[in-house]
Amino acid sequence: MVLAPASNPHDLHHSRYLHHLHVVSDPQVTPVTRASDNYRLDYRDGVTTMVRNGRVRTVRATAAWASAAVLAGTLAGCGGVGGGTIGGDGGDDDVLKIGFVSTETGPSAPFGEANTYVIEAMEQWFADNPVTVDGAEHTVEIIVKDSQSSSARAGEVAAELINTDGVDLVLTSSTPDITNPVSEQCEANSVPCISTVAPWQPFAIREGDQPADLRYSYHAFWGLEDVSAVYADIWSQVDTNSKAAGLFPNDPDGQAWSANFPALTADTGVTIDDPGLYPNGTQDFSAQLSAFKGHDILVGVPIPPDFTTFWQQAGQQGYQPKVATIGKALLFPSAVEALGNAGDGLTSEVWWHPTAPFSSSLTGQTAQELADQYEADTGKQWTQPLGFAEALFEITVAAVEEAGSTEPDAITEALSTLEVSTVVGDIAWGVDDTVPPYVAKTPLVGGQWRLDDGDDEGEHPYELVVVSNKLASQIPTGGTVEPLQ
Repeated sequence: MVLAPASNPHDLHHSRYLHHLHVVSDPQVTPVTRASDNYRLDYRDGVTTMVRNGRVRTVRATAAWASAAVLAGTLAGCGGVGGGTIGGDGGDDDVLKIGFVSTETGPSAPFGEANTYVIEAMEQWFADNPVTVDGAEHTVEIIVKDSQSSSARAGEVAAELINTDGVDLVLTSSTPDITNPVSEQCEANSVPCISTVAPWQPFAIREGDQPADLRYSYHAFWGLEDVSAVYADIWSQVDTNSKAAGLFPNDPDGQAWSANFPALTADTGVTIDDPGLYPNGTQDFSAQLSAFKGHDILVGVPIPPDFTTFWQQAGQQGYQPKVATIGKALLFPSAVEALGNAGDGLTSEVWWHPTAPFSSSLTGQTAQELADQYEADTGKQWTQPLGFAEALFEITVAAVEEAGSTEPDAITEALSTLEVSTVVGDIAWGVDDTVPPYVAKTPLVGGQWRLDDGDDEGEHPYELVVVSNKLASQIPTGGTVEPLQ
């Protein structure tokens, strides 16, 4: 796929920005017991009780420490506010405190479905395998906040992690609606942010047509030029009239996809007709369906519940394209199962698949072994964000260990050229001049959901089959695209 001329925001040439990771925090954190599933911090007599995903922790914290953290939030431009920089003595150097802004409730909850599993697995892993930095072992503490699928909430909890919990860095994923406000809080407070699961354009290009000057945020994911190429390859396998209907919501993903997909797919002969952006939560898609008649291809990036509503109404109103390729909404088994048998044959991008020939740099598990373990432990079908949730921790450890120090300058130097092989593939910053220096691209293929005809008890109703590997030939295909029936 050839990108547009320099006036297009995807033809980029940028200077290198610096990224800082502070690894200093409070070691007096002890697991206590298990409670109900929520997120809260209770301050009593100078002691903070933190409940995260049902796990209660007691954290040493004085009222003066908390007040200083709040004050630091108002002085964001004056310097770092990592875990060891507030509260007088600067903390201890043998704990790496990681904040994680997850999405576990609300309409985008499928993006965070595997996060709790990965985080608890990583806690167990780090308990037995401390991070070794220049010969010194560092224990790892992970503090999680739920974004509730809200951009405003994502920013709020990121600020809490930074200014109240004193984390050394923040991890996040799950669409630009979540990654961007978290990144903005980290930028304002000079705290590093590692993010994923959002195309790099809506993450980087926040105003105008140029990427933001991000100094503390770095991102690992594919771009619109990749997903459009995958979609075009999927469409080429079906005999169509080359007319595509665009189903794009009025959110960061929808804005970016609708603005760029028509140009990115033009050289394939496919014309995308976009009747206009619709608000998330729309209950009546009659106007869109009226405009879509006569289009053999459907493309879009709706949130899962909105596509369920749309597809049900499409069946009722007699609209059935020959191929439907939908980002975001069709990424997860739970979302496809919500469609009943009507999900059979729908296609989407595939960021991670168990058949990919990748392994975790931490646990050594292959992609297949990670997926199998997840299914055995949870009783749920594997889901694409599973691999990326673990990769966030792989990147964090690789950066700290590569630096050989917990000093910000050393971490910055390591991040600027970091290369690490993860369970989602090889990730490298500073090697691709077509993206901002804080972006590392990941492999992408295309897949089709197919009803599983097996009769074995407990078998999952749908299987995601890789049908396009044009951009990542190392990931094997399992078939070719079958037209919708």
